[in-house]
Parts: sequence; structure tokens; C-alpha cells
Amino acid sequence: MPRILVIEDDPETAEEIAACLTASGFESSRCFDGPTGLEAAMNEQFDAITLDRMLPGLDGLALVKALRDAGSDAPVLMVSALSDVDDRVDGLRAGGDDYLIKPFAPKELIARLEVLLRRHQTSGAEVRLRVADLELDLVKHEAVRDGRRIELLPMEFQLLEFMMRNAGHLLTRRMIFEKVWEYYFDPGTNLINVHVGKLRRKIDGPGLLPLIRTERGQGYMLYAP
Repeated sequence: MPRILVIEDDPETAEEIAACLTASGFESSRCFDGPTGLEAAMNEQFDAITLDRMLPGLDGLALVKALRDAGSDAPVLMVSALSDVDDRVDGLRAGGDDYLIKPFAPKELIARLEVLLRRHQTSGAEVRLRVADLELDLVKHEAVRDGRRIELLPMEFQLLEFMMRNAGHLLTRRMIFEKVWEYYFDPGTNLINVHVGKLRRKIDGPGLLPLIRTERGQGYMLYAP
């Protein structure tokens, strides 16, 4: 059972996050100010941390920076009402791994935490990803399926890597846009639809089991047989 530290000064939001975590099979501990949260994060073992930006005693940016300076690599999901681009960039540059804007959908909170946990568990020495008969060489930047080498543009490679690392899990368009393109999601853009369509034509050739699947109204999933 993954153990999550929730650092949030608003009791109602902290309770909402904790209830969401419990319902999804996580164990959680809560801290309501910066110094207490930093002490807990430094002295206890947590699989991931959700961190508010605006905290009494020590703000979220200073807290995550202190963690990184101390050598902690615990995944940190920053959860904040501060939604400007500069705010998000500051959070990520300070050491946060992802940034979720309040108010948030509980399903998205859990999905983002799951992605962070899977990424953290992935060995740094990993050089290949494999899903069914699709293989991605992370060193050579090559994809091969059914013995056929597939030419990928740089952004297609990044998109496929993200989908393969999260095979079998729903990836919302927002998650893909923010993690692959590293921009704030624009609901009006069709950029993801276009790139996923091109990638699907390259990966799911004639006679092959379709791996890239569209979850109508929700996002995409790389099927893991």
C-alpha cells in the first residue's frame, strides 16, 4: 500500500485529498504547515508527497527545495490554486515533479500520483521498454514492432515513451499535454489528437493488434495485452 504524505494547510482540502487516497487504496498522513511537513518528509518514509504552495511557516517552494538539497528523490505533486504559468514553472524548477491546479478532479489527482509512482519505480539503468511486440530503445531512440523498425520524430518518440511507461492506464489529454509538451493544457487545442493519430498509423500497422486506443471523452491508453 503506497504511503502518501499530504502537506496542506486547509483542513477541508486535506480531508478531501486523504479521502480520495483512501478510496484508491493508498495510506496517507497529513501535515498542516511547512515546518511540520518538512520534518515528516525528512524523517519518515513516504512513497510520494502532495504539497500545497502556500503554507504557514515555510512555503511549498522552500520546502521542496530543502528536500532536494537534502538528497530526497521522493516524488512531489504540487497542488495549488496558483495557476499562472510562472507559478507552475517555479514549482517545477524548485523540485516538484508535477503540478495540479485547484480545484481538481479526484480522479486526476490519483492518476497523476500513479504516474509519478511508476516513474519513480523505474530503474535509471533501463534502456528498453516493451509492450506486447512493440519495443522502444531509449538509447538508440528506435522503435521496433513485429520485426519492423519504425521511424519516429522526436516528439513522437517522447509521446510513445510516455504511453509505454504507463501502458494499461488511462492518460487524459491534459496529462499527455503537460508531461510530454510541458505546457499548460489548452482545452481548445487538437495538437494531441493529431500527434496520437500519426503515431497510431506508424505503430498499429495493417494486420497488427491495435495498441493505441481512444477512450472516448477521456483520453488515450496504450493497450497492454
